[in-house]
Amino acid sequence: MQKPVLFITAAAVAIIAAAAIFVTFSGPSKFELSKAMLNSDGADIGGPFTLVRQDGNEVTDKQVLDRPSLIYFGYTFCPDVCPVDVQVMADAVDLLANKNIAVQPVFITVDPARDTVKELAAFAEVMHPKLVALTGSDDQIATAAKAYKVYYNRQNVPGSAAEYLMQHTSFTYLVLPEHGVVTIFRNGFPPEQIAGDVERVLAAY
Repeated sequence: MQKPVLFITAAAVAIIAAAAIFVTFSGPSKFELSKAMLNSDGADIGGPFTLVRQDGNEVTDKQVLDRPSLIYFGYTFCPDVCPVDVQVMADAVDLLANKNIAVQPVFITVDPARDTVKELAAFAEVMHPKLVALTGSDDQIATAAKAYKVYYNRQNVPGSAAEYLMQHTSFTYLVLPEHGVVTIFRNGFPPEQIAGDVERVLAAY
C-alpha cells in the first residue's frame, strides 16, 4: 500500500515544483490574473518542435501554432484527469467560438508508445472536430515537453507487467503566434472561466 502513495507524492512534488518555476521566473503580467491562471511573462516556456499530426503528417510548431491556440499535454489512456481537462479545453473553445473568437485546441501526448496516429485520430474525433492531436518519437515528445517545462514519467501498475500510467503536469497553455506562451491555466476550473480569461488575455494583445 505504501508504494502507490509514494508514486502519488512524487508526482505531486513534481507538479508543485513546475508551478513554482512559473511563479518564480515570471515577470509583471500585462493583464490581471484569475485564480485559474499562472503568470508566464518573462518565463522561458515554449519553443520549436516537430511532431506527427493525427492525419500522419509531420508538422512543426510554426505550422501548428499559426493562430491562437490552447495546448494540453496528456495521454489518451489516462483514466481520469486528461479526458476531463481536454473536454474543458474543447468546451472553452466552443464558448469562445460563440463570440466569434477563434482558438485552436491542441493535444500533445506524453505516451507516444500507445498514442499512435490511429489512436489520436479516434480521440480527436470524439473530443472536438478542430482538435489537433500530436504524437511522435520518444525524442520528439521529449523535446516538446522540455520546451514547455512538462514533467512526465511512466509508472507501472503494481501486479501488471504490461499496464502503466503516465504521471505528468496538467497545465493548459495559451499560445499566440507572435508572442509564444502568454499565460498558463491550472486544471480544475470550468470552461466558462477558461473562456472568459482567454478572451481577456487576447484583448490585451
